[in-house]
Amino acid sequence: MTSFLPETSRKIFTPEALRSAAKQSQRCLVVPVHLRRAIKKYLREQEEPHVTRKVLRLSESLNAIKEVNSQLVTTSSRELVEDPLKSSEQSKQRWKIKSSYGDIGFKYRDDETIAYVASRMPAVFSACYRVLKEVRRRLPGFSPARVLDFGAGTGSAFWALREVWPESLEKINLVEPSQSMQRAGRSLILGLKNLPLIHGYDSIQALAKSIKKSEREHDLVIASYVLGEIPSLKDRITVVRQLWDLTQDVLVLVEPGTPQGYNIISQMRSHILWMENRKCRKSKAANIASKDLVVAQKSSAFIVAPCPHDGPCPLAKTSKYCHFVQRLERTSSQRAYKRSKGEPPLRGFEDEKFCFVVIRRGQRPREPWPLDGTEFETLKEQQAKRNPEDLEIEYEDLIKLRQEADDNPYEQVDPSTYDSDAMESDAHEEDEGEEQEQEETTSADLGGGWGRIIFPSVRRGRQVTMDICRSTKRDCSEGSFERLVITKSKNPTLHHQARKSLWGDLWPF
Repeated sequence: MTSFLPETSRKIFTPEALRSAAKQSQRCLVVPVHLRRAIKKYLREQEEPHVTRKVLRLSESLNAIKEVNSQLVTTSSRELVEDPLKSSEQSKQRWKIKSSYGDIGFKYRDDETIAYVASRMPAVFSACYRVLKEVRRRLPGFSPARVLDFGAGTGSAFWALREVWPESLEKINLVEPSQSMQRAGRSLILGLKNLPLIHGYDSIQALAKSIKKSEREHDLVIASYVLGEIPSLKDRITVVRQLWDLTQDVLVLVEPGTPQGYNIISQMRSHILWMENRKCRKSKAANIASKDLVVAQKSSAFIVAPCPHDGPCPLAKTSKYCHFVQRLERTSSQRAYKRSKGEPPLRGFEDEKFCFVVIRRGQRPREPWPLDGTEFETLKEQQAKRNPEDLEIEYEDLIKLRQEADDNPYEQVDPSTYDSDAMESDAHEEDEGEEQEQEETTSADLGGGWGRIIFPSVRRGRQVTMDICRSTKRDCSEGSFERLVITKSKNPTLHHQARKSLWGDLWPF
């Protein structure tokens, strides 16, 4: 393939570089050993009986929240999503909300907090880690120093932040109304070294009153698994507007991978883009001076992930919904408390489904599309150029090829081979971290041309069928949902990449 590329692009757009840049998904994730030890220590200190029963009640309560969200209006009018507070009666209370996080009929008290730490915290951490890891790969120059975690809970996003950016974090503001959750979060981080400066608040209003106006902007603002607990759509939009106002660079929203979670993410995404586009239109209409061009450029936003474009979601009017999955090995606490007596033992892993959006301030970078100027040889052309010696395959190579053909999207984890938290060594964890760093050799630019695999691929013989969300314009202003069929005969290079791609990876155009 490189023989068809311009000289300036050969070092970048090789088959290996394309596969490395497109790789965004994580296979079966192992929760860091220090987090598993912190959870076990916390649960031992609580000495609470009937934890399994409490985990079951927590699961029922979370399911009840899903039912409440499903009863809300799932498809709101365009005017409501764009400007929910434009009426004259509500203009005076523009930044006030009637409900708050957690005000949906469910409160996190001590029993719910213990059950959450034992059953849900590792899964929420895995989803946050997967999202933040992609932010780091797609924005290699981004290293947040000041972070705001809204709806921090027991600190799942905080632990993920420490794993992704261990060196750059300087100050983290946590917003969590539940005192029980705050106490659990502080207990879990006891003994950790090199912690950033951490401040906890009960609400955004308390945060705004406690810090200076010049310190309110944060490099990164994250709200994970929290917007669904705000019952009113208008209040959700108001909260997101406040979070966006506190964001200097990147805003991350994560919700459960359900139709309700997708609706929440889609509505918040549409509102922020509409709001920033309106600011840009007003700036252009006012004929701003040249010295204010920098201010005008900042009055815009673009989607970093997962959407490859800034247009309306192509799945909005379909029965499908955009979500992703992160597989994780269950911790010993999860295996102990997430089943009842008499039931079969749990698998050694679970799949956490989630929806997310990452929005960044500023203009989208103008970069060339990955396959610009690239020509691919067909399988017949490649076979015609081969020498007779190339057709000889050793027995070991044949076995390796067959193993690659049977490659599964996720590695199956045997519960019996899962080491206990106490037996695992920190050295093994460091080795895994070094391997992950070696994989991050190439980043995917944000100039367009990268689609997103939004559903699991289907492999049939020598063809791979993928559902791709992609940008249809060079400026990424519009997008579409397409089904691609990659065959080995027409394009063996992309066919090999398609077989290695997973749900959530990027796809070059």
